[in-house]
Amino acid sequence: MTARSTRRPSVAPRRPVAIGAIAVAGALLLTGCGDQTNEAEAKESKGAGTSAAAAPLADLLPEDVKSKGVVKVGSDIAYAPVEFKDESGKTVGIDPDIADALGKQLGVKFEFENGTFDTLLTGLRSGRYDIAMSAMTDTKDRQEGVDSDTGKKVGEGVDFVDYFTAGVSIYTKKGDDKGIKTWSDLCGKKLVVQRGTVSEDLAKAESKKCDKGEKITIEAFDNDQQAQTRLRAGGADAGSSDFPVAAYAVKTSGGGNDFQLVGEQVDAAPYGIAVAKDDTKLRDALKAALDAIVENGEYQKILEKWGASEGAVTEAVINGGK
Repeated sequence: MTARSTRRPSVAPRRPVAIGAIAVAGALLLTGCGDQTNEAEAKESKGAGTSAAAAPLADLLPEDVKSKGVVKVGSDIAYAPVEFKDESGKTVGIDPDIADALGKQLGVKFEFENGTFDTLLTGLRSGRYDIAMSAMTDTKDRQEGVDSDTGKKVGEGVDFVDYFTAGVSIYTKKGDDKGIKTWSDLCGKKLVVQRGTVSEDLAKAESKKCDKGEKITIEAFDNDQQAQTRLRAGGADAGSSDFPVAAYAVKTSGGGNDFQLVGEQVDAAPYGIAVAKDDTKLRDALKAALDAIVENGEYQKILEKWGASEGAVTEAVINGGK
C-alpha cells in the first residue's frame, strides 16, 4: 500500500450482484418450476450471468471460485494511490482497477476486505481471503514463510503473481529536508513508516550501520496515512514509503504544499498478488488474466490514470522476488 515488505499496488477493494441470481436460475432449471415469476427470475439470471459465461479465461479458475463468482481480497486500504477510500467511501486505486480488469477476464468479482497490512498473509493462510493484493513486495522470505527480522520460519509461505515494480522513497516536510538526501543521512534522525513494510526493514538495516548514539529512531504505524500525519505535525524528520505512494502524497497532501521527495528511490522490487501455496490453479489463472490485460492495453491505461506508468511490467511473473 514503501515497497511494502509484507508490501501494500492494491494489488485492494475487492461485489457480487449476479451470483445469487445465477444460483436461482440453476435451481429453477433443475426443479422445472415454470410460473411466470420464476421464469422472469430465470431470464434475469441468465442475462446477469452472460458476462461471466463470456469471460475468455473463466475456465481457468478453480471450480469453487468460479461457482461463487467472487475472489475475496485481503488489503490494507489506506495506501493511496495503490488502494484507498475516496470521498464517497468507495475503494479506488491501482489495485482495485487492476482487479476489476482481471475480473472481466475471469468472469468474477474481486471483493476487497480491509485489514491491517501485517496481518494479511495470516488471513490468507487461514482462508479468510482468497488472495492478498496490497502493494505487497514479493520477497523470498514471504515465499518461504520466513520472518525477515529473525530469519525463523513462521508459517507456510505463499506464491506471488508479480504485477508492478516499485522502489522505496524518502520524503520530508516541504522546504525542510533536514539535510537528508540518502538513507545514510537518516542516522540520528526520526523516521516514520508503516509497520511491516520494506521501508521499516531498510530503516532497521541502515540504523545498524550508524555510529553509536546516532541510530535512526523508527516510529512504525498501522498505516501510511498515520505516518504522514505524524510527519505533517512535526513529530518526525522524514517518512518513507513505496515511491508511487510517496509521490502521490507529495502531489496531493495539502494541495502539494506538505511534503517533498528527497534523493532517489532505492531497492526496486516487484509487487505481487499473494496466493496460498496449494492454490496453484487460482495462481495460474491470475497470471493468465494479467498477461491478457497487459497485451490488450488495459493495464497500461490503468497505470497512466494513476500516474504510475514507471512501474509497469511487460508480463506477469510467478515468484520473481529475490
